[in-house]
Amino acid sequence: MPHPADVLTLSSQASPGLLSTRADGATARRFAVSAAATEGVGPRTDEVAAWLDGHRRATAFRVDRIPFAELDGWYFEKDTGNLVHRSGRFFTVEGLRVSAGENPAQVWHQPIIRQPEVGILGILAKEFDGVLHFLMQAKMEPGNPNLLQLSPTVQATRSNYTRVHRGGDVKYVEYFTRPDRGRVLADVLQSEHGSWFYRKNNRNMIVEVTDDIPEDPRFCWLTLGQIGALLRRDNTVNMDARTVLSCLPFADGEPQALHSDVEVLSWMAGERARHQVSAELEPLSGIPDWTRNERTIEHDQGRYFRVVAVAVEAGNREVTSWSQPLFEPVGLGVTAFLTRRINGVRHVLVHARVEGGFRYPVEIGPTVQCVPGNHAHLSPGERPPFLDAVVSAGPGQILYEAVHSEEGGRFINAESRYLLVDADESDAPLTPPEGFRWLTLGQLRTLVQHSNYINVQARTLLACFLAVPA
Repeated sequence: MPHPADVLTLSSQASPGLLSTRADGATARRFAVSAAATEGVGPRTDEVAAWLDGHRRATAFRVDRIPFAELDGWYFEKDTGNLVHRSGRFFTVEGLRVSAGENPAQVWHQPIIRQPEVGILGILAKEFDGVLHFLMQAKMEPGNPNLLQLSPTVQATRSNYTRVHRGGDVKYVEYFTRPDRGRVLADVLQSEHGSWFYRKNNRNMIVEVTDDIPEDPRFCWLTLGQIGALLRRDNTVNMDARTVLSCLPFADGEPQALHSDVEVLSWMAGERARHQVSAELEPLSGIPDWTRNERTIEHDQGRYFRVVAVAVEAGNREVTSWSQPLFEPVGLGVTAFLTRRINGVRHVLVHARVEGGFRYPVEIGPTVQCVPGNHAHLSPGERPPFLDAVVSAGPGQILYEAVHSEEGGRFINAESRYLLVDADESDAPLTPPEGFRWLTLGQLRTLVQHSNYINVQARTLLACFLAVPA
């Protein structure tokens, strides 16, 4: 009888067509070509703003604040005080108790969005004239400050694309739900905001097609170079598009780094083991330090965020009118990577962040991620590390700056000033405080191919490097 290893060898030799290459370097090079293409077959880059404005003017959009009692289909449960929809679907607003650390543990309570279903954030890709283009949508979200932004081809919860709302079909969703419709270039589950969602993941996908795509005036084809230029404009490329773009598997041209990949993985494993985090759902009614009135649920000190209700009219959505709760942060956020070139290789300073809604205790976040107003009462030594270095950076240090809003389907006026800031040893030492590490862009792009390593704010900053010359 032959040895099992011999059988495996013979089988492999007899069926060479069963194997395929594990990495596709050719596609990574195609991404680089698209990133260098400043124009494509769709609208010129300088025409996109007018294209978006045209869709704003052509469709009636309206968002009005309303009392909770005027929400259609939503109500507060008697026993728990949780804010739920009568269908039992969509999402619920519940309470969360978080305990982090030990001796003594830091404990806080807050409202949280619970939405167990996995949504699809998908972008179609197609090659025109030898250059990959990406199909982007002009999509209205009620929480966006300017309502309509550049979105993925498909941006839908499971409730949306299974038509729980009895609305219209989600355009092009079949390319992401049927594996035979195209070639998958990226596909990974990623977390949403761990401070506002309880263990929520979305499927981030890029699918390449070769057949003709039915045209729709709300969609346009853009190169990565064009999208990079548009990322420099405030509130133009929405959060869902940014997180999908961060998952592009670019070639890693950095064979060296301050820390090896094994050291980075070991550091993350250690951070997840070190942080003792307990996060448990609890009834929304009666959570300490939060008060509900007719129109808001807000923190007693006026910090962090509030829960509000809105009525929406949008003529070009799958459902043209509805009402819903939204989370509204208190103040403009600051979200930044400090960067340094170490022996010529660009590194960014990342932070192992604890957020109550994460599936795991820690994900990699930006150097700074906060609303400065929430810390204005603290002394400099008590404020978030590196916040002062970011907000005091001079124009010559700032590689990138734009104001971007967060997911407009669940948050309203949730804006942050996103920055990439060059630092030196005095601002950000090579041996940073506990919980921080220097990683290369290549290391981040490797980690983002796996679930629950890079948080959504860091993924936005990773996408923003499309706007920064190499």
